[in-house]
Amino acid sequence: MPRPATAVGGDTEGLTLTSSTRVSADPEARGTLTWIQRELGAATGLSLATGEEASAQIRLSVDADAGLGREGYRLIVDGEGAIIVGNDPAGVFYGAQTLRQLLPADAYRDAPLGGAAWSLPAVSVTDAPRFRWRGVMLDVARHFVPKREVLRFIDLMAMHKLNVLHLHLTDDQGWRVEIRRYPKLTEDASWRSESQLGAGRPPVFDNRPHGGFFTQDDIREIVAYADARHVAVVPEIDVPGHSQAAIHAYPELGESGRIPVGTQWGIFEEVLAVTDEVLEFYRNVFDELMELFPSTYVHVGGDECPKEQWRASESAQRRIKEEGLADEDELQSWFIRQLDEHLASRGRRLVGWDEILEGGVAPGATVMSWRGEEGGVAAARAGHDVVMSPTRTSYLDYRQSDSHDEPVKVGTLLRTEDVYLAEPVPSGLTEEEARHVLGAQVNVWTEHIDTPRRLDYMVFPRLSAFAEQVWSAGERDYAEFEPRLRRHLERLDAAGVEYRPLEGPRPWHTRPGVVGWG
Repeated sequence: MPRPATAVGGDTEGLTLTSSTRVSADPEARGTLTWIQRELGAATGLSLATGEEASAQIRLSVDADAGLGREGYRLIVDGEGAIIVGNDPAGVFYGAQTLRQLLPADAYRDAPLGGAAWSLPAVSVTDAPRFRWRGVMLDVARHFVPKREVLRFIDLMAMHKLNVLHLHLTDDQGWRVEIRRYPKLTEDASWRSESQLGAGRPPVFDNRPHGGFFTQDDIREIVAYADARHVAVVPEIDVPGHSQAAIHAYPELGESGRIPVGTQWGIFEEVLAVTDEVLEFYRNVFDELMELFPSTYVHVGGDECPKEQWRASESAQRRIKEEGLADEDELQSWFIRQLDEHLASRGRRLVGWDEILEGGVAPGATVMSWRGEEGGVAAARAGHDVVMSPTRTSYLDYRQSDSHDEPVKVGTLLRTEDVYLAEPVPSGLTEEEARHVLGAQVNVWTEHIDTPRRLDYMVFPRLSAFAEQVWSAGERDYAEFEPRLRRHLERLDAAGVEYRPLEGPRPWHTRPGVVGWG
């Protein structure tokens, strides 16, 4: 899981791991050797000590001339040992993930149970991903996700061969990353007085403060942990809408003076001003972010930006006139272009939600298509790279059945089967246009996901289905997939993931009797 390109069973005995099993790696594969010793060593109780290549039973190497393709690998297991050859270090790591899946599900535990036989079947696997962007957006702004849970989430992504963690770090309801130049962003804007319960109207509140943020050292740790697992961390600072928390900390950023950190869910009129001072503020913010996040891509949001305050703003109307812009849509595009130029001057690439297309998109921008496929199609046809993330098949906060037992029944129905069968490349694109589709991403918005247990329930096993959607080429048949998924759930059990059972929620997953919960 996900299904490899080819897997052929061998006609010899497989390999049994014992206390004498040794592992070797060439210099480029040593990161995966360390991972195997830590993860499989903990689960099996075996030392899996480092040995010489000639005597090691598990051998890891990188060979860019093996014809395996980007992130590709070959895994061969027979009675003499297991060999993993990767096109690159990421390929070796994904081969090791496949090796782990060939072991019993208890290989995903953190300590040995005792008495288990750790046997690998004889097999030859050749594999490589269909897409280079296999992403998950985790919203830590609406409900803060503590660092330990982010690290665990990265491990679960790596288990599924996903490679991009998009962190939604700011929104109306909270600012979650330390910016040393502007300390009030975390001193004042990282917590709110209360939170809306559910999606009902009129809104109901919990009367309980909520907050949290990552220090810069926390971010460095998250990035390093992810990098060791071949996951790129893409930061998002949402502008010029969804900025109520930032405006609360620094009222001069907005058009309406001091406002509270948001406590409701939705879209609000408060937007950033478009003055030189505001642009300089955010250039400084992004400069600090780029010191923390080495990712090529930096996300600037750009979504759901109301224009009413700009229509009434003297400074916004002056900017429109000075820059020769047609209207407020072009003003938003102008604002985003200023940030694109700043990021590009530092060797980075801007990503934004598909609203950045309105009024003209920055030349080097990558478009994340969420309002259906239309934005992705338009961007690809205009020569822009695209990440597909349409709400209908990509929003993991959406309800998983129409049963009254489902917690927080927001959005449209999105079953595991729907995620699995979704096709990332929109129909109608030419072959050249389709090459601009870097891949796809699912989004985990956390307005209604307020605990790690709830996060597990909403994400899994739909994330397992998504992993195969973006990794495996060829036709997909849910009837073929489901038995493999049920076996995979045993691995999630061993890893302690509180997923939603395929048959429906367990009693403690529901939220009966809570006013306002969908």
